[in-house]
Amino acid sequence: MMAAILRGVLSLSVMFIQVILSLFPASPLMAAPLKSDIWGFRIDLPEGYAFTGGDGKNRFSFSSPAGGTFDMVVYPGGTHASVDALARDVQKRLGARGDISGFVYRNKDAALLRMTFSADSGRSRKQYTGWGLCIELEAPESRGESGGLSTGRPGGEKADPAKPLLLALAYGPEAGAADDLQLSALDSIAPAGTDRRAPGPVTEFTYPPGKRIPVTLAGKVTGAFVREHDAEAAQALVDREFRVLKAYIDSPLRDEAWIRFYRTIYRDSFDRLTETAFALERNWVEGGELPDTEEGRSLEFAARVLEWVQGFTYERDFMGSDFVNLVSAATEGRGDCDSRALLWAILLEQANIPGAIMVSREYRHAMGLADISGPGARFTAGGKQWLVAETTAAVRIGLIGKDSADPAKWLGVIFE
Repeated sequence: MMAAILRGVLSLSVMFIQVILSLFPASPLMAAPLKSDIWGFRIDLPEGYAFTGGDGKNRFSFSSPAGGTFDMVVYPGGTHASVDALARDVQKRLGARGDISGFVYRNKDAALLRMTFSADSGRSRKQYTGWGLCIELEAPESRGESGGLSTGRPGGEKADPAKPLLLALAYGPEAGAADDLQLSALDSIAPAGTDRRAPGPVTEFTYPPGKRIPVTLAGKVTGAFVREHDAEAAQALVDREFRVLKAYIDSPLRDEAWIRFYRTIYRDSFDRLTETAFALERNWVEGGELPDTEEGRSLEFAARVLEWVQGFTYERDFMGSDFVNLVSAATEGRGDCDSRALLWAILLEQANIPGAIMVSREYRHAMGLADISGPGARFTAGGKQWLVAETTAAVRIGLIGKDSADPAKWLGVIFE
């Protein structure tokens, strides 16, 4: 029942030249995902969430830009018998109405709560609505020096070997309910390091992976598999995150929100595209089309994938997100510049070639970036000189249009 509810919520003609691009500052604009040094989970909240309280170790509270609240509490192992017991305890303490649905997220027990409850607010009592997630965390072998949310500083404090539980609540005044923002926040949780390149728990609950099915990729490349709900799930996430993004159109955080939009899609799609990358590489290896040297192989693979996405049908949706989900892009051979650039970057990462993208509001365009050797235009971001890749015109890697070569009009989007 709750899954059904969530599903309801949920032309280039230029002269090309070689130029050297530089971007200052040399790092991309973004609020980096946060990581708990003690418990190992990561979270990539929508832009504008502000830390408002907690001990910085086991309890965290944030205010949302929509006037809501996002709370997280970690319960050490043994505090509750199960995630279901924790969910029911939370529901009881809040006096909340709503369903509790248990599921398994990547071999971890989890439960999703739909909540409606009332609480004192000053002299009055207000109604609140929102969502909750209870999920197992891995018992960490080491803890961070401070234990707070950070970008992952190393530490050596030992952890309780019992499996802890994470509770996350996203809620706000019922009159200003913001399901998309709340679900985006919960879905950004990666309980363990291995989950940071996999669909989030809310998406996985709403669209269970299902069985593997064989697919033929664009260009009639065979040998790839996807899960039966991958395309539908990936598009639902794109659509939800686009609705979240639209709220930042007039915000000073619009560039950061735009970057998070791509970062969220990257995380959701990475694991879905693993066998696509294998099938493409196997196809070219068996065809004797990749060099033997590592350096030559990387450059040629990047060039081959670029040629592959350049052959897609150019497609835009001015009434929607204008972004074709990456599973459909790969299997149906269609998409706009940013769909192709992000697909290209993920497939490179799957082949252990650092990939990123750059986007421009002024040029209304996106291009791929690769950290590989080779001649051509380069773009500075995150301390690296990335080789650029035009994905919508049949030109070789390293070429960029003369009338879109101003580095000040581009943003670098780095995922790793």
